[in-house]
Amino acid sequence: MNAPVNPKKLIKGATGDWEIVIGMEIHAQVTSQAKLFSGASTAFGGDPNSHVSLVDAAMPGMLPVINEECVRQAIRTGLGLKAQINLKSTFDRKNYFYPDLPQGYQISQYKSPIVGEGEVIVDVIETGETITVGIERLHLEQDAGKSIHDLHPTMSFVDLNRSGVALMEIVSRPDLRSADEARAYVTKLRTILRYLGTCDGDMEKGNLRADVNVSVRRPGDPLGTRCEIKNVNSIRFIGQAIEVEARRQIGIIEDGGVIEQETRLFDPGKGETRSMRSKEEAHDYRYFPDPDLLPLEFDQAYVDDLAQHLPELPDEKKARFMASYGVPAYDAGVLVAERASADFYEDVAKGRDGKAAANWVINELFGRLNKEGKDIASSPVSAKQLGSIIDLIGESVISGKIAKDLFEIVFTEGGDPRQIVEARGMKQVTDTGAIEAAIDAVIDANPDKVEQTKAKPTLLGWFVGQVMKQTGGKANPQAVNELLKAKLGIE
Repeated sequence: MNAPVNPKKLIKGATGDWEIVIGMEIHAQVTSQAKLFSGASTAFGGDPNSHVSLVDAAMPGMLPVINEECVRQAIRTGLGLKAQINLKSTFDRKNYFYPDLPQGYQISQYKSPIVGEGEVIVDVIETGETITVGIERLHLEQDAGKSIHDLHPTMSFVDLNRSGVALMEIVSRPDLRSADEARAYVTKLRTILRYLGTCDGDMEKGNLRADVNVSVRRPGDPLGTRCEIKNVNSIRFIGQAIEVEARRQIGIIEDGGVIEQETRLFDPGKGETRSMRSKEEAHDYRYFPDPDLLPLEFDQAYVDDLAQHLPELPDEKKARFMASYGVPAYDAGVLVAERASADFYEDVAKGRDGKAAANWVINELFGRLNKEGKDIASSPVSAKQLGSIIDLIGESVISGKIAKDLFEIVFTEGGDPRQIVEARGMKQVTDTGAIEAAIDAVIDANPDKVEQTKAKPTLLGWFVGQVMKQTGGKANPQAVNELLKAKLGIE
């Protein structure tokens, strides 16, 4: 039975509403020093063909040897996805010809992957929904090399540095129903991988790439014919590719045409997808067990030991921030989106008001870092400095307004917040005599406002603003409020 369709996710066509159905295949490069079946380096940016062993180059008689670290990382990823870990899996040969695939086949996993079914919980900010995306499988496979076409007018070159690099292919179920959901899913998956340290998620380097399967159907109808958009390497482009491809398919069907199952490429410059090849089925690859590799087997104790040493993952950290620090769900989600950001927040929040700390970290610090194009690792303001600013507010040494000025000084010039407040005379005025004198001056200058405020107490804010201006923003706002109410006879 089909679940009810959210009308907000439907696309309006010329002949009615359409639903997009999306499944994802994420190729995540495994974080390891060596490749999946050889000891060659996985370092990025080496000279062409400088990180290639005889195994990677498919020299005759060279046999693959499994890298245990890549196996560990795949299992840890499976555990992070709350997935079934298969204690026995096998490697297969996936046969196809491509110039940068020197063996003429890719060593992959087909019928018996290392990781089975799991799930990812995804918060979709645009709709305020939380969805569960099913994971069908995770399997290990080797990457291909890279063809280079722009170094010579008539010849192409092949760089095998990536050949044999370990990839985890993470295949989702077709549970996504919009470009927003797809973007949120990839973002969350990348966050989990980074927390685990199993993939750095760097899409610019090609370390995380997405194949996006898109189909459309009338709400409640069976699944339509899907097209696969290959090798999309940015979260923004994933969203654009889905929107463009869905509209293309709707247009064809509404014009009486039929969708052909095929592999397509997304051209972000032109904002279109174009046909690459007809979609292969599994039998086209002539899969068979790799005769050079024994089945991969390990015991439950091995898995349990890896599970015991997993870091706290985003969902658990978010729940703990909400429970321990009283942070709202949305703010907690922002804070745990990157492990470094979560660690920074926790350093600020320890022993302080958790909500105040979240407010300063998200609104002031993250806001300013975004404006400057910096990340938390390059923040000019440390957790200790930000914590000190919050302490000064809590101790009534400075007001919230002064604190923002102080934050600006620390961000641009550095320094110890307490010393800056002392040296620059930034302490707020708490002397009631001085505050009273400022209030009297404002009242004497505005007798008409006094009568209006007595009749309408909500106008008191105007007086507070004038007194703050009179004191250069240094008066204690709470003291100003109380003294003004007493002077004006307002309850």
